[in-house]
Amino acid sequence: LQVLIDWINDVLVEERIIVKQLEEDLYDGQVLQKLLEKLADRKLNVAEVTQSEIGQKQKLQTVLEAVHDLLRPHGWTIKWNVDSIHGKNLISILHLLVALAMHFRAPIRLPEHVSVQVVVVRKREGLLQTTHVTEELTTTTDLGHMTCFPYFTVGGILIFFFLLKPERDAFDTLFDHAPDKLSVVKKSLITFVNKHLNKLNLEVTELETQFADGVYLVLLMGLLEDYFVPLHNFYLTPESFDQKVHNVSFAFELMQDGGLKKPKARPE
Repeated sequence: LQVLIDWINDVLVEERIIVKQLEEDLYDGQVLQKLLEKLADRKLNVAEVTQSEIGQKQKLQTVLEAVHDLLRPHGWTIKWNVDSIHGKNLISILHLLVALAMHFRAPIRLPEHVSVQVVVVRKREGLLQTTHVTEELTTTTDLGHMTCFPYFTVGGILIFFFLLKPERDAFDTLFDHAPDKLSVVKKSLITFVNKHLNKLNLEVTELETQFADGVYLVLLMGLLEDYFVPLHNFYLTPESFDQKVHNVSFAFELMQDGGLKKPKARPE
């Protein structure tokens, strides 16, 4: 949740909009309008401010139609609508934001294995009846710790949703408990990388910048696996963002071909 909130606030920093709670700040369409206009670099023909429920839903309808026009050609399944967003349904809002973040290649790291188990509790004839539904927000594989959040919707229906978090790895632990050791780890990785890239008269001094375009990743995989990577398979001097993403994606494929697990990070 916080990753998406921080992303929205970064995108809308020039608008001086600060989102604190997704369902409370996005339900009326105002923030969603500004977010889409910024991401898509287009102006929507909607009223800037509207207080009535009818006006808010009309704005939401226009905003969501614009979103659907962008997403549907790329095969996205629409799992939200005007009523669910305006009704502050957090699951629908999360589906919408994840789709926007993926479509516009947001520079954030979304956990890849997140599902939400929704428990809907209805009271009928004095008895509580429950229904369980699992919603995939991102790709689901190995799941770890579970956190429960209560959430109320309109109509007197009580909903609990359980956010299933992926297992943490050694780097997560390092960031949380020994951030002072990060520089030592980086130096060790640079030494390891240069041991191989020096064979091509290449040298790395900054991991963050020199691996960003994917070129060194591809070359490193070839050196480690002892094969030549044909130059037509990647961009040796990438110029655009898409070319850099292609290189990183290709490097990830080489890693998996070499027997490694799929990297947690997204190529973007």
